[in-house]
Amino acid sequence: MSGHYVQLCPNPLRFEPVIKDNSVFFDEGNRQVFSVTSVEGKTRVVVRGPDVKSLIIFNIPAVGHIMSIKFSYDRKILAIQRSLKVVEFINFADGIDSQQYSQTCKSKSAHVIGFNWTNLNEIVFITNQGLEFYQVLPEKHSLKMIKNYSVQVNWFVFLPESAVLLLSSSGLGNVIHPYHFRAGSVMRLPKFEVDLPAASKAQKTGLLERDVTLANIDGQLYVVILRNQQRSSPTTGPVGAEIVLYQLQRDIPAKKVAVLQLNMIGRFAVNVVDNLVIVHHQASKTSMLFDVRLGGDFDGQISYFQPVLAPLPLEQAVFELEEKDSTGAVRKKKIVCDMYSQNWIVFQPNIIIDAKLAVYGRL
Repeated sequence: MSGHYVQLCPNPLRFEPVIKDNSVFFDEGNRQVFSVTSVEGKTRVVVRGPDVKSLIIFNIPAVGHIMSIKFSYDRKILAIQRSLKVVEFINFADGIDSQQYSQTCKSKSAHVIGFNWTNLNEIVFITNQGLEFYQVLPEKHSLKMIKNYSVQVNWFVFLPESAVLLLSSSGLGNVIHPYHFRAGSVMRLPKFEVDLPAASKAQKTGLLERDVTLANIDGQLYVVILRNQQRSSPTTGPVGAEIVLYQLQRDIPAKKVAVLQLNMIGRFAVNVVDNLVIVHHQASKTSMLFDVRLGGDFDGQISYFQPVLAPLPLEQAVFELEEKDSTGAVRKKKIVCDMYSQNWIVFQPNIIIDAKLAVYGRL
């Protein structure tokens, strides 16, 4: 398309915006948006997925603030976290089961940072002290521990399509512990350390969750690190932000194999579409395209890449939505999306959510 790389899909998903009584959660595993609203002593949950037909609406007891909520991959078990210690479960196979059950994290001093489904009836709790991997037994209304690992955890990143989990540890957050889940088992891959610029070490600014993602590129799994600190090179002067790719290995620590040179500073977000790395830059309202299969400038260890084309904007997204007016009549309304908005939240591989517009689109 002349003047643009790609566009947001023309028929985005609409969901209830975040307001005082409504919370919104995104489940990366099923690519579903959960809108959770308190209504007359009950909690109303509306679940929307990429397919229009996947709308699910139900009520659950209002027994506290929901911190996280996700369906299992077959939508037969709902997991809800309302506290730092416990995850609750509701069976959905034959309608909503009135008998709920729960699992408390094993260590008394630990708290649950988050959880992810890794297989149909298998779930991992990530705590500040490691991970706890469970089999969910819906017919017994209970969970059975499969494996647990102890490691000090700052934050985590999970890629559902590959069932790979990264845990961040150390004072600067740059020691990464990868785990690969398969049916009934979890494999710990060798830990590795992410290089930090000297300036960030001096300022004690470590590696942050927002700057790390996982991506499948051409059948290989990479840890994608955004290095946004301004620094200077003795030969070329100021250097802009860059993206560093570490290739995950089964038997040896992840290897730094590529650097994508952004030649800009500011706020960035990353998608991976059709094996291409698309880097969105908020200030210039443009996106850069990188193809690591082309071969970059190789220094004997690392390949350095420039964008394959000059930075270009995503095509302006205009959505037509049907809304009811005060009389109940349905009217069509055009919404022009604020491109590269600070309200954008990006998920892998190709999802962009505008939290203010309450729109879920795909590249």
